[in-house]
Amino acid sequence: MTMNNTTKLRHPEKANKPDNPSPRKPPWIRVKAPTSREYGETRKLIGEHKLHTVCEEAACPNIGECWSRKHASVMILGEICTRACAFCNVTTGKPGGFIDPMEPENTALTAAKLGLKHIVITSVDRDDLPDGGALQFAKCIEKVRDLAPRTTIEVLTPDFRGKEGALEIVIAAKPDVFNHNMETVSRIYPEIRPGARYEHSLSLLRRAKQLDPTIFTKSGIMVGLGETKDEIFPLMDDLIAADVDFLTIGQYLQPTRKHVAIDRFVTPEEFEEYKTIGLDKGFALVASTPLTRSSYHADDDFAELQKLRNQKQG
Repeated sequence: MTMNNTTKLRHPEKANKPDNPSPRKPPWIRVKAPTSREYGETRKLIGEHKLHTVCEEAACPNIGECWSRKHASVMILGEICTRACAFCNVTTGKPGGFIDPMEPENTALTAAKLGLKHIVITSVDRDDLPDGGALQFAKCIEKVRDLAPRTTIEVLTPDFRGKEGALEIVIAAKPDVFNHNMETVSRIYPEIRPGARYEHSLSLLRRAKQLDPTIFTKSGIMVGLGETKDEIFPLMDDLIAADVDFLTIGQYLQPTRKHVAIDRFVTPEEFEEYKTIGLDKGFALVASTPLTRSSYHADDDFAELQKLRNQKQG
């Protein structure tokens, strides 16, 4: 199947693997189906502007709550990712170099029409592009500043696979928050993120803060992918050393049986322990619950980060 010179595949490297059953969901991980009027309005507006959202593409369990609050995470650079991470439900394939020229304006118009206080802009990996898609991030930031000046902006970027100058392009556009997810601990990177490298993701976050110390930096991980509890704490230390302000921790949920199975369901008590330890280690903010995702309550979290910074400076 082709579309705009793109080739879509659904995780081709997993096609011949057997199904990977996961344990049944515990009561604390269940969510209600979306039914509100606001959810419908958000869905309609996103469709009208031909935008993709990570809420839909990644099968996020919080879509009902977030869209009912008229909060959505826009996924730019199309819907086809050049990588195939073992946990991710986004379509894998060959995008063919296509970039929608109207994407920045449509993103900004959606932010304005929804009246967003805070927008999260993320993307698929685009290793086919010379800058990894960095310029499109910058254009979206600039357009939101123009059409929705009261909206604060958070970007959740890929690692750009070391493409020279890519990070600098994004940081120069001055997002309010720069987010790049580590996703998991270093030991299982080859299995979980075969196209990425732990040290490179860490260095990206470190470099972002060095380029502009006024930008909040943020990263997220999932638990239940096969990591051990004791491996979480060195990861926290690495992020603190990289001067990361905010850490999110959430439960991995298997999108389909073709994806890596859930190793275990982490209890709410253990998530609370991670939050306490993370704050003790020096993060300004830690969001750690079973349903936490990178952009979940991102508007409230950004307001809290600003408040904490103002208190510190005052």
